[in-house]
Amino acid sequence: MTRNDFSEMLPEIEKLAEKASDGYKIDPELYTQYDVKRGLRDINGKGVVAGLTNISTINVNDNGDGKLYYRGIDVEDIVSGFIKEKRFGFEETVYLLLFGAMPTEAELNEFRRILAGYRTLPPAFTRDIIMKAPSDNMMNSLAKSVLALYSYDEKANDISIGNVLRQCIQLTTLFPLLAVYGYNAYKYSSSGGSLFIHDPNPDLSIAENLLYMLRPNKHYSELEARILDLALVLHAEHGGGNNSTFTVHVVSSSGTDTYSAIAAALGSLKGPKHGGANIKVAMMFEDMKSNVGDWTNEDEVKGYLRRLLRKEAFDRAGLIYGMGHAVYSHSDPRAKVFKKFVEKLSAEKGRNEEFQLYSLVEKLAPQVIAEERRIYKGVCANVDFYSGFVYKMLGIPDELFTPLFATARIAGWSAHRIEELINSNKIIRPAYKAISPMREYTDMENRID
Repeated sequence: MTRNDFSEMLPEIEKLAEKASDGYKIDPELYTQYDVKRGLRDINGKGVVAGLTNISTINVNDNGDGKLYYRGIDVEDIVSGFIKEKRFGFEETVYLLLFGAMPTEAELNEFRRILAGYRTLPPAFTRDIIMKAPSDNMMNSLAKSVLALYSYDEKANDISIGNVLRQCIQLTTLFPLLAVYGYNAYKYSSSGGSLFIHDPNPDLSIAENLLYMLRPNKHYSELEARILDLALVLHAEHGGGNNSTFTVHVVSSSGTDTYSAIAAALGSLKGPKHGGANIKVAMMFEDMKSNVGDWTNEDEVKGYLRRLLRKEAFDRAGLIYGMGHAVYSHSDPRAKVFKKFVEKLSAEKGRNEEFQLYSLVEKLAPQVIAEERRIYKGVCANVDFYSGFVYKMLGIPDELFTPLFATARIAGWSAHRIEELINSNKIIRPAYKAISPMREYTDMENRID
């Protein structure tokens, strides 16, 4: 069926959709009546406990200040160690999440050697899978490539822990290639010009290789690579309850293969309410810079933020993107750590005025939201608030923002998949309360049009 065939059928589909919609609506009051936690969250936005995990911990004190721990270690301490010793930390973070302890120098060197050894796509994969029918959405492109890798794996369905660990390590080290090559293929197919495919350098870290493969001249500064590495570390894991990680648990509990589980997580992360938020933040600020005359004037900035909430500005969704989190209400520890390095990068790039605007919005947005909305907890900037700005300064195209999130988060997904396979002997199946009325079946000849 051609695209035109679909277009011709659209009016009929719209009529059917209108007819169907009434049968799906649920009165919000029924959630209270039946004590159903909508979205598995209570009225304060706190998640309903649905499982146990060793992978990471999120703690919030009475003031709403957040703390994030990877395998029991404060992520702020982990980052401080990388900074103090001036080394790239994402590979070390992956090791910690997968194996439960910080590696020794010898263990880390061996792990890096394994990662570099697996950083090769199957023969002709780039030509046959990535270059053919490239997608304008890099998350779909990434998911397609992940599912295609299933066909190249002789042990694709083997869910023994050793084999799953091997698959997860391979996917972790291949994600940067799949994302960058997918983007290059799309740009070449849509706009022509020259196509460049840089092979990864086995001596570079994952963060360095991302910039090395993405840029035509392969050049990058040390600060650029280190702040990208930091972004990967801070996005690597965030508890078992976030949407994409919970997806990994749910899908893995069915006993399916690793490629299907990770592709499902990618589908979850693609959503603008989850991994797509950093793109929305960057786009929102571009609109703000065009519509606010004086970026230092608090009244002007507040006015724009109010228009956002009143659905009078930007995408008219009524949201200030990058503000608010399901768990943190006063401070997101990832945003707090990230902000210091964002300021350094903005100085190197000559974009300090933009950084000051971000800081001002971070300060003013909670005040405006409190004035305009009925909220049950405080609101703070989340990690997506600054990550889009960083990616912009690094020259990373918008299409790769969410795939970069996935490149980091596959570390956590992998650990949670292994944890689910080791500890679960039941498929995850929550209950839903049926509210539709019971009716008698009517024969066709007695049905009324």
